[in-house]
Amino acid sequence: MNKSPVSYQDDSNDTLSPEMLQAILVGELETLFLVSHVLSKSLNLQETLSKVMEVLDDRVGLERGLVALVPPDQNELVVYALCGVPDLAPGDIRYQPGEGIVGEVMRRGSSLILNKITDDPRFLGRLGIYDTKRPFIGVPILSGDEVLGVFAVQPSSSHRELLGERARFLEMVANLIGQSVRLSREVERERKALREERDQLKRTVRGQFGFDNIIGHSFPMRQVFEQVRQVAKWNTTVLIRGETGTGKELIANAIHYNSPRARGPFVKLNCAALPENLLESELFGHEKGAFTGAISQRQGRFEQADKGTLFLDEIGEVSAGFQAKLLRVLQEGELERVGGSRTIKINVRMVAATHRDLEADVEQGLFREDLYYRLNVMPIYMPTLRERLEDVPDIAHFLLNKIATAQERPLSITDSALRVLMHHSWPGNVRELENCLERAAVMSQDGIIDRDQVLLTGIDEQVMGSHGGQIDLDDDNLDERERVIAALEQAGWVQAKAARLLGMTPRQISYRIQTLNIRVKQL
Repeated sequence: MNKSPVSYQDDSNDTLSPEMLQAILVGELETLFLVSHVLSKSLNLQETLSKVMEVLDDRVGLERGLVALVPPDQNELVVYALCGVPDLAPGDIRYQPGEGIVGEVMRRGSSLILNKITDDPRFLGRLGIYDTKRPFIGVPILSGDEVLGVFAVQPSSSHRELLGERARFLEMVANLIGQSVRLSREVERERKALREERDQLKRTVRGQFGFDNIIGHSFPMRQVFEQVRQVAKWNTTVLIRGETGTGKELIANAIHYNSPRARGPFVKLNCAALPENLLESELFGHEKGAFTGAISQRQGRFEQADKGTLFLDEIGEVSAGFQAKLLRVLQEGELERVGGSRTIKINVRMVAATHRDLEADVEQGLFREDLYYRLNVMPIYMPTLRERLEDVPDIAHFLLNKIATAQERPLSITDSALRVLMHHSWPGNVRELENCLERAAVMSQDGIIDRDQVLLTGIDEQVMGSHGGQIDLDDDNLDERERVIAALEQAGWVQAKAARLLGMTPRQISYRIQTLNIRVKQL
């Protein structure tokens, strides 16, 4: 950028020749183009405004530039850029409306031209940068009728004809600055809205996958919660053990969203859902042309989970060959895409889950011992539903609310239905319970799930203690139907023997079985 050979001189009485005016106009047009180019490069106002003032100083002799803006929701000017002061922080210098010459331009909302800056008594001299013998031009930065700020300079020439032209030129520059300021603020508003939306979504996700969303007040579940709270703080690899349907994925979610990695991605993959050749591509990614159908490069789940958590469900189902590849990633923290040769570093926390007896698989040679120890750093055992039957009512109500939302109608469940649910062994755990309640809800016309609807789902009605053992027939908390069923269970469904346990005659117990609508097992 070539600086124009303009030096200050008092030429206020000279007359501008047409050739000189033409040269000035051409220079201003070229400068406008450069200014627009600078403003289009970045939305960093302080950076672009400083460069704009450098252009004006170099090209057309508009020196000692100052740009002050009115921040949103405020009523004062904040100096954002000052020519020759690159380290200026916005907010270091402020003007109230009407304060000094700069504040006066803001107050009146129109341009101000001074032949000599000290001729105006409002000149404060606070900045100490102005030449008191030179003229001064201040123009408002507008957006419609709104004053966004003030742009002020000192021209290198005091020629009166040139001052008027310089003021018009400066108004054009201020108009470009106003557009940039408006755009920058709109972008910032959108960014702020997106940040707020992101934070709200994260709070919602944490609420959905926090401990409060995992139902359970029994002792086995309290132990699980305590383990999750402890392990979530660290990057330790976790292996979640338990039968199918016990909620292993919910625990994996809770670990991630209560950990320092909560801001990172949480990526999930069911290892049993894919054959080995697709599983490798899914986890490690592939390069274009690595195999038939690989039409483009693709990141794998490990790369997608970088700086976050990767949850591998059913880890016990992967083949021995794939276990070796997985072990290398866990040990070295690096991988190569399928068909590629470049080593990619990753930073991923591993959470795995399985329903298999991995210790038995290791003994039989079905699962690598070194991978087992790499995964089993922090094991968490999920209790079965039959081991925490006291949680069944709370879980049932939670699932029923979920079903009610899907069916778009209110649903409720009676105490007698809950007693039946609490007396079932639930081999399919929570998943079976949810399936049972959904079928019962479908068969309920009025939205009230009673014992009969529960029995129609096909579950066996049993009477068991909280851990599946026999219950006390003299327990006052049992109703008559539960007491008869318990006696039949203990008597092996021999009615005469059950009658003796209850102190009844065979006819009496037969009558109660009929009137209480008890389905008798056929021996």
